[in-house]
Amino acid sequence: MLVGALMGATAMSVVYSAGVPAEAAGNSTYKELAIFGDVFERVRAQYVTPPDEKKLVEAAINGMLSSLDPHSSYMNAQEAADMQTQTKGEFGGIGIEVTMENDLVKVITPIDDTPGAKAGILAGDMISEINGTPVRGMQLNDAVEKMRGAVNTPIKLTILRKGADKPIELSVMREIIPIRAVKSRVDGDVGYVRVISFTEKTYDDLEAAINKIKKEVPADKLKGFVLDLRLNPGGLLDQAIYVSDAFLQKGEIVSTRSRDPEDTRRFNATAGDLTDGKPLIVLVNGGSASASEIVAGALQDLKRATVVGTRSFGKGSVQTIIPMGDKGALRLTTALYYTPSGKSIQGTGIHPDIKVEEPLPADLQGKLRTEGESSLPGHIQGQSETEEGSGSVAYVPPDPKDDVQLNYALDLLRGAKTDPSFPPDPSKAVLESAKKK
Repeated sequence: MLVGALMGATAMSVVYSAGVPAEAAGNSTYKELAIFGDVFERVRAQYVTPPDEKKLVEAAINGMLSSLDPHSSYMNAQEAADMQTQTKGEFGGIGIEVTMENDLVKVITPIDDTPGAKAGILAGDMISEINGTPVRGMQLNDAVEKMRGAVNTPIKLTILRKGADKPIELSVMREIIPIRAVKSRVDGDVGYVRVISFTEKTYDDLEAAINKIKKEVPADKLKGFVLDLRLNPGGLLDQAIYVSDAFLQKGEIVSTRSRDPEDTRRFNATAGDLTDGKPLIVLVNGGSASASEIVAGALQDLKRATVVGTRSFGKGSVQTIIPMGDKGALRLTTALYYTPSGKSIQGTGIHPDIKVEEPLPADLQGKLRTEGESSLPGHIQGQSETEEGSGSVAYVPPDPKDDVQLNYALDLLRGAKTDPSFPPDPSKAVLESAKKK
């Protein structure tokens, strides 16, 4: 099931930069640009209908960038603002998680203490109109965008509710809605933490979740933690580093390497493990990409955690966001990242220590396929990429009792299953001093 939570997910590690060109282009390059100018003028003046000149230029820029790799692109001012909203971890909205069903927006759940919940919106409600505009024919993202907006502005919704004899009209005032980056719960004697995305709020949410679990379960009763990174498309690079550091005492977390060897950057862990060294299992699948792969790779290489699941997406590149004022921003691939062992997962992904397949229900058989970085046209070829490629089916059952991967992890922590790779042996960790190459 595809779910929208009035937010968009970013699938990249992000570093902000002022963007300084390496060197001036040669004369031949400027001659080619003159050809582009001539073509643009011909299209502008002679195309069968008057074209939108702004869209023409944006399409030309994106054509240039998409020829590099699938993750480089140009964002106009609105798109750049939307991306900043996503990475900041909050937006103006009404606070409901939604999906699309029978051409209507279905409310999965209203988020507690948000305008939607206070207005009486219920799980299962079907939204048929937004500000008088019928929802039928809209894409989910379009409907979500219409429900977002400036804080302290109203939105009118028409709701169809089972048992109601007529549509319900609601007027809801938008407020700042924090995006939940982390969800957690206690499963008996195990702490379960799911990192949904890597926004500016992720580490703080993670720290709060772990502390809450530790208060609920005495230390002598707590078997360990499950860190669920499945279906996590990534986000901010610095948050991936902070999350990794939360479970580590020492060692290199990740390095980034650009085309200039002098620009190599290394990020190391600091002392202090939020979980006090409790056993840790990390869950990954084909929906784990970018920042989530940095975390899984660091904890795997440093023998802090056992990785369970299926091969991850395999996005090992770093995008730099170059602001261009009111003209938007440029998202440009500027580096590849490497795990502590010096391995690039570009096009290969993180291979779990224990492979556990998640069975698909009958209604999804044949409808979900393996997708990964290696299947994207024009992707950067990974240094270790093979015909096997990267990625796996990205599916997590909605009900935890049906979740084979999660239940395998719980059994492993409780000793109901045994595996030679669990618990990992820290003495075999790839430490910083052992692999600076």
